[in-house]
Amino acid sequence: MPPPRYPSDLSDEEWRILEPLLSSAEKRGRPPKWPLRHVANAVIYLLRSECSWRMLPPEYPPWQTVYYHFRKWRIDGRLRRAHDRLRDAVRDTEGRERDPSATVVDSQVVKSTPVGGPERGYDGAKRLAVHSTDLPDRDGGRRLLGGGQELPRMQLLCADGA
Repeated sequence: MPPPRYPSDLSDEEWRILEPLLSSAEKRGRPPKWPLRHVANAVIYLLRSECSWRMLPPEYPPWQTVYYHFRKWRIDGRLRRAHDRLRDAVRDTEGRERDPSATVVDSQVVKSTPVGGPERGYDGAKRLAVHSTDLPDRDGGRRLLGGGQELPRMQLLCADGA
């Protein structure tokens, strides 16, 4: 394997961890044109650099090939499992528990609809938890993560130290 070209390229140790997770058991069709490690490096480059698919450097496989694999890995859960495995490996080498025991919540204020009021925030993409501004970060975090219930092994911290 040639040396990494970009800081985001996988080390040999990282690739040993990820290869079994990203590989497919399917052996039908023609053999792949691009090594899986190059595809994985391209996906990580895109995620780290936040560049558009079409701006992928020419050293990587074509963007269509990278997108195909990224989409397949995301849909079937391989990308999530790979992320979790790398996080666990990092936390193990640092001597930390695999599961974080704390999180930091920092909200932001965005414009609402002209009507406003409690529970009337607008989120066109339906991806955000929207609530009124009179709810403290601590309570908003509990609502977001645990439906208002106490979360086991999770201590919610907020900027004001409450």
